[in-house]
Amino acid sequence: MGNNLLTGCLTIAACVAVQCVVVSLLLRSLVTLQRTRSFRLTIPVASLILTAVLLIMLAGNLLQIALWAGVFVLYGEFHDFGTAFYLSTVNFTTLGYGDIVLSKERRLLSGLEALNGVLMLGLTSSIMFAVLHAMAGYARAEREGRDRGPAAPEEVS
Repeated sequence: MGNNLLTGCLTIAACVAVQCVVVSLLLRSLVTLQRTRSFRLTIPVASLILTAVLLIMLAGNLLQIALWAGVFVLYGEFHDFGTAFYLSTVNFTTLGYGDIVLSKERRLLSGLEALNGVLMLGLTSSIMFAVLHAMAGYARAEREGRDRGPAAPEEVS
């Protein structure tokens, strides 16, 4: 059991690192876009941004699923990566179909991956909410700027 706990915790740590890198790069890109004011936040632009954020976060989650699948293959639970990836997806998303399971010796890893998936999918949801919230604030600021008209000379920096 100790070996599985260690393996699971190290894999979770690697997944957290992946998610942190993805989120950091994503937020840096969004802040740069906002600072350059290179777009007006119309419905199509907002939809494009939200879609891009979701797909980037999904790519990060799929990378983590692949990492877990690699652990399963490394431990000899599966001979092909496709089956390992399928089980990893089922575990990560907490579906728990049960049509394919790890051996009795390694089954603790399934639960640890499910715990990892809940945390990472929760983070993905919170990032989506944060981006939506930031876009609402950006749209509000844009609207207020238009409602006020041109800035007075002393307000221009």
